[in-house]
Amino acid sequence: MAVVFANTNEMSHEEWLSARRNGIGGSDASAIAGLNKWKSPIAVYLEKTGQAPEESMNSEAAYWGTMLEDVVAQEFSKRTGLKVRRKNAILQHPEHSFMLANVDRLIVGEKAGLECKTASEHLKNEWKDDEVPAQYLIQCQHYMAVTGYDAWWIAVLIGGNKFLYKKIERDEEIIQYLIEIESNFWNNHVLKKNPPMFDGSDASSDLLKALYPT
Repeated sequence: MAVVFANTNEMSHEEWLSARRNGIGGSDASAIAGLNKWKSPIAVYLEKTGQAPEESMNSEAAYWGTMLEDVVAQEFSKRTGLKVRRKNAILQHPEHSFMLANVDRLIVGEKAGLECKTASEHLKNEWKDDEVPAQYLIQCQHYMAVTGYDAWWIAVLIGGNKFLYKKIERDEEIIQYLIEIESNFWNNHVLKKNPPMFDGSDASSDLLKALYPT
């Protein structure tokens, strides 16, 4: 069972960003695994060591994702009959203290959580049939690792007019893999101030441009 690392109730955005530097979160996990389109391992390293360019919430997609989280959570409840609640805390793995989780919602009365997403229309194929984009799959398995929960739901509003939800079962093999790569990343890179390689991904290239505009 996860321990509460920090209560987020009264936290400012700056304090929240600072708290997140103390470990690896769900979206960091997918970046370290090389499966996050928007974030590279080097970006996570710079963030955790306080060297990253200022994170901004002023991208339209990030703004609307935050604004619509509540709408997605309410719609999920309406369609499934499952009650959800916020957890106003950053959670921490009981043994691996570098593993943190900032979850969207927990399902009342079950050992399960809910991740709320919005996606643009041109990404709809990533969600067809039983598909869940790899980075979100990793994010949800990371949350299950931290909380010890058995399942995680993911609900997504696509293009502002198509709503889907899917259940992701706990996968011990993926969880073991995540513990290993996150442990290696935290102990051998972050704590030793030893940056990982730039990996040639779009996310890495974008970060290089942000760091060195010239």
